[in-house]
Amino acid sequence: MAIRFINRQQAGELLATKLGVYAHRLDVLVLALPRGGVPVGFALARALHVPLDIFLVRKLGVPGHEELAMGAIASGGVRVLNEEVIQVLAIPDELIDQVAAREQREILRREQRYREGRPAPSLAGRTIILVDDGLATGATMRAAATAVRCHQQLARLVIAVPTASPDTCTALQAEADEVVCAMTPEPFYAVGLWYADFHQVTDTEVRDLLAQAVQLSSASAGDLDTSQ
Repeated sequence: MAIRFINRQQAGELLATKLGVYAHRLDVLVLALPRGGVPVGFALARALHVPLDIFLVRKLGVPGHEELAMGAIASGGVRVLNEEVIQVLAIPDELIDQVAAREQREILRREQRYREGRPAPSLAGRTIILVDDGLATGATMRAAATAVRCHQQLARLVIAVPTASPDTCTALQAEADEVVCAMTPEPFYAVGLWYADFHQVTDTEVRDLLAQAVQLSSASAGDLDTSQ
């Protein structure tokens, strides 16, 4: 069995060792997927000395079987659908629309709560590192990558996670300029298996980490101004 991460912070710090080429670059922005991706993203952004923000994605669960994803929706309303699940279960468009509308409301609620009035950053011309705490099917990350590419003219898109199933890591190569999966154990089973501490991250924890990230970015900008 592969070695487990102590917690998400340690996983983010290890991930940073794989992404050193992006350290101290003014064009780089880490976008973490709440909730679990935020502690990883915070540790990664701090180690690389680059800013952190969030990009929200919600799974579209099959009604009555919510653990089964029929797709996902991301900030901006972009959907990625699992056509195989939809066809096998004969899920009508109207039902997909209802679930998507509910999850879009939740995305808006979380954006308002997490950012506390701070505007979403411009992504145009930037190198974006999309981060989560791990990937099983990859549906959520695929939706995030699609949404980021659709709505902004990026310089480069990097998908980075501490752990993922080997097949998912390979499949995501088509979704980004670069994919970094620090550990791809086989068999994979589930993301939580590869963490000693895999507690459910709370809204408060996300909000606090984002506030700390803003303070760190402000301090770094101040140091840069002083040195010039």
